[in-house]
Amino acid sequence: MTGTVTDPSTLPLRDAHLPDAPGWWPPPPGWWLVAAAAVVLLVSIALWRRRVRRRREAAALLFDTTVDAERDSAARVAAISELLRRAARRRDPSADRLQGANWLHFLDEGPRVRGARTFAEVGGVLLDGGFRREVDAAAIEALRPVARARFVALMCHARPRRRWPWRRG
Repeated sequence: MTGTVTDPSTLPLRDAHLPDAPGWWPPPPGWWLVAAAAVVLLVSIALWRRRVRRRREAAALLFDTTVDAERDSAARVAAISELLRRAARRRDPSADRLQGANWLHFLDEGPRVRGARTFAEVGGVLLDGGFRREVDAAAIEALRPVARARFVALMCHARPRRRWPWRRG
């Protein structure tokens, strides 16, 4: 067969054909991993939000039951003050020792609801109401929603301030 030229049309050759495009189902393994990670992320976010909501509800229930358990108005103000000081310790261990305007300023720190009153406006009864014989019921009713919102915020979102050994103050 040396020296003979063969006609290309007589050879049993075919063109190279590309394979068919892959179908959309089933997806490749990498997409299964992405889908599983997305499901895990969504479930963990839902569980986290549920936990936060339950903590908020539990803190609000604790506030309401403790304040409602007191019979007279001075005891209610004292209970509100005690709850706020207990919650303030979660954010700053020395916050429960603050007095007067410094205490009210500490309570006004943090996120606020638009249109809500501040402790500077309604907190005067908080400073000395526990020591009076009679406290105005309207003052307590003005203080209660502000104190309840701050208590829930401190109990649910308080992060302790870090005290670095090389920093003072």
